[in-house]
Amino acid sequence: MSARTLKLGAVLFGVGGPGQHNTWLSPEIPGNASVDVNWYIARARAAEAAKFDHIFIVDSQFITPDSPHHYLSRLEPLTLLSAIAVHTSHIGLVGTLTTSYNEPFNVARRLASLDHISGGRAGWNVVTSGDAGTAGNYGRDEHYDYPTRYGRALEHVRVAQGLWDSYEADAFPRDKERGVFLDRSRLHPLDHRGEYFAVAGPLNLERTPQGQPVIFQAGDSEEGRDLGASVADAIFTHAVTLEQARAFRTELRARAAAKGRDPDQLLVIPGISLTIADTDEQARAQEEAALGAKSFERALAELGRPFGWHDFSQYDLDAPFPEVGDAGALSFRTQAESIKQLARAENLTLRQVVERQLRAHRSPFVGSPRTVADEIQRWFEGGGFDGINLTVTVPSEFARFTDEVLPILRDRGVVRAEYESTTLRGNLGLPVPENRHTAARDQSARATATSAA
Repeated sequence: MSARTLKLGAVLFGVGGPGQHNTWLSPEIPGNASVDVNWYIARARAAEAAKFDHIFIVDSQFITPDSPHHYLSRLEPLTLLSAIAVHTSHIGLVGTLTTSYNEPFNVARRLASLDHISGGRAGWNVVTSGDAGTAGNYGRDEHYDYPTRYGRALEHVRVAQGLWDSYEADAFPRDKERGVFLDRSRLHPLDHRGEYFAVAGPLNLERTPQGQPVIFQAGDSEEGRDLGASVADAIFTHAVTLEQARAFRTELRARAAAKGRDPDQLLVIPGISLTIADTDEQARAQEEAALGAKSFERALAELGRPFGWHDFSQYDLDAPFPEVGDAGALSFRTQAESIKQLARAENLTLRQVVERQLRAHRSPFVGSPRTVADEIQRWFEGGGFDGINLTVTVPSEFARFTDEVLPILRDRGVVRAEYESTTLRGNLGLPVPENRHTAARDQSARATATSAA
């Protein structure tokens, strides 16, 4: 086993995600960056040149005119990642797919296809859809409640994993001399009948280069944490302080261990934002200017998202934060409850809550290249995370990290110098899952040999 090193992910946000109100105005960003495949390919190749482990494409399927600019018009993740795959060779390709509005067979086939196309670099960010309005795009009157969403998610992933084991690794001899294409004994139906899905199988695609795509998961609710501890290889999260980050990682690893998993095989990779300048003072001033340039009106509108896009413009800004009932119960419930609890605890007005949201994007990773490197190393070695996901928008800002911060971290041995594998699993230090049918046959053979002896 190689020494533990920091994992690196790049989240490609095109013209700007939540809180990035003015990102699209940068002269370095095409106005159509979020639908320009060449923009994504260029960013992915830059990340690969810097030896990043993966790029990350987030997604949702419901919008309002107040949605972040990138959300208003963006490419479907796996279609996009398949295009990027043929222009890259080592970097992992992670896409978001919802378990609430997809079927397991379709998801398993699409991800396995990406894994084959890329030579073993596919990853699945498992989500249950936080935007409740998505239900209306799929013929439902309302979104699933939390127990149903996460019950479906767990079963959905388990079914997909079962389908990925449909073929054993040696199922296709493709022996032209003997005229044998398929070894039928190495093909297995699934015959799954569960609470939410009935899937016969088998999957009509052979075992992939990395056995199964890497499972990512993001969710901070009790249900979300339990799902991550059950099925995820890596957790995508956020943290404000090292203490919070360490506590989250410790808890998730303990949950995984309680489920019989090796906690060292669960990576915690939060999203972080950076501001890098020649000096710490310049970086802090740059961050302050960026925070001050954000639009209060857009922040007020975006506040509605975790509450199921509740319209907060109807309230008096200087009155106490309004009572909104169960708004958010079917959306981003944990985030909505956190906002309401903060408002009650500190007796905040609606204006003050919005202003807090505007300032909430302040990052601990601000300063000169050395200061930022020091802080990243402190969090990594202090047990705060196993890797980081960096939001990528303005190319020159990303270049400051790759050209000025990464060399410092590499010199210190925090980040590896070269790729160690051609697969995402290999570069993340994760094992290839054993095919369940191969494992069962091998176990039976060992038992037979033991009894014969």
